[in-house]
Amino acid sequence: MTDNDLSTIDIYNPDNYVDGVPFADYQQLRQQAPVYWHKHPDGGGYWIISRHEDVVEVAKDFKTFSAQRGFVLVDDLPEEILGQAQGQLLGMDPPNHGPIRRAVITRFTKKLLAELEPRIRDITNTIFDRLEPKFIDGQLDCNFVEDFAGELPTSVIGSLLGVPEDMWSQLRHWSDLQTSASDPDIGGTPEETQQASMDMGAYGYQLAEQRKGGDGDDLISLLINVEVDGHKVTEMEFASLFVQITVAGNETTRALIAGGMYELIKRPEFYQAVEADTAKLPQAIEEMLRWTCPLHYFRRTATCDTEVAGQAIKENDRVIMLYSSANFDETVFDKPEEFDIYRPKNPHLAFGYGIHLCLGANLARMETRIFFEEFFKRYKSISLTGDAKRIRSNLVNGFKSMPVNIQKR
Repeated sequence: MTDNDLSTIDIYNPDNYVDGVPFADYQQLRQQAPVYWHKHPDGGGYWIISRHEDVVEVAKDFKTFSAQRGFVLVDDLPEEILGQAQGQLLGMDPPNHGPIRRAVITRFTKKLLAELEPRIRDITNTIFDRLEPKFIDGQLDCNFVEDFAGELPTSVIGSLLGVPEDMWSQLRHWSDLQTSASDPDIGGTPEETQQASMDMGAYGYQLAEQRKGGDGDDLISLLINVEVDGHKVTEMEFASLFVQITVAGNETTRALIAGGMYELIKRPEFYQAVEADTAKLPQAIEEMLRWTCPLHYFRRTATCDTEVAGQAIKENDRVIMLYSSANFDETVFDKPEEFDIYRPKNPHLAFGYGIHLCLGANLARMETRIFFEEFFKRYKSISLTGDAKRIRSNLVNGFKSMPVNIQKR
């Protein structure tokens, strides 16, 4: 294999993700060019970091690799929405990042999550109850992504934020427009995508204004009325935060539940193992996370001339941390090409790494665990009735449809 072979690799084109993640290309990059200059349609290019250790190195060094300078997407954002995007925690550097993150993280403690568990279980069963009338002779043919996997995260985040239930579907629509814009079945025009981001932020601002100074126990009230390190989250800061929390709460957990279920269906022995003993779910969910990795990448921008793995990188170069490649690094994971719910060592990067580690990581884990626990109680089988279709995206790693047949117990 020669270096010339690398010229055929194109992991930017969303079309190359429709039939599956391009794992063979990832492996080739890890082995031949772990820091690889990839052309961009705008005429420039960007560095792809494909090995686990190098992704961790970039993620840790927030002084050299900025999330704020240019934001976290490989494509540069239009100036009119860049400022709002940089107000999201995932696109913010220290010192601004710390106080706001601590304000949010205090609302996702282990104690609070434990208190949330009954509420999430109730939401899960309410979703299942609503589907009851659609069953005919104890069976339901449906799109698992839309009817099951997508409902829970939207309902949970809407409930936690205290957003009126009649707005939950709108939150999901705004979220899809922003994360899956490259898929013609989900996204819209660039103008519609930009408008969705601005409308969502404006709605978050409106909610923050309404609840400032109040004594509500919803997540918005708790965030807008708390002071951390002498800093109170402003309405404008919350508007950006609202976009991040809502989008992340929708996309990642939906992809995890749908992708995880897909892998279990394809491997009946694992499905039966976790169904018979749900104590195995936490370990199985870690493998689902490694395998499905809801986001393929996030970007950083070099703040000075530097290097990664001996490769020189210039100031302002775009640097892509390719999580879905790092999660299959042969030097870190034993037999990474095998889906194994019993994998003992699993330092996956599905939630990122460093100061930008996903705030809702443990909430997503809990939602997914509860979903499977309640699903197994209520339904005796699930099977694919057609081909699952993937989202056309180089960012979001997930299914948009998964036709299944579900049978009640």
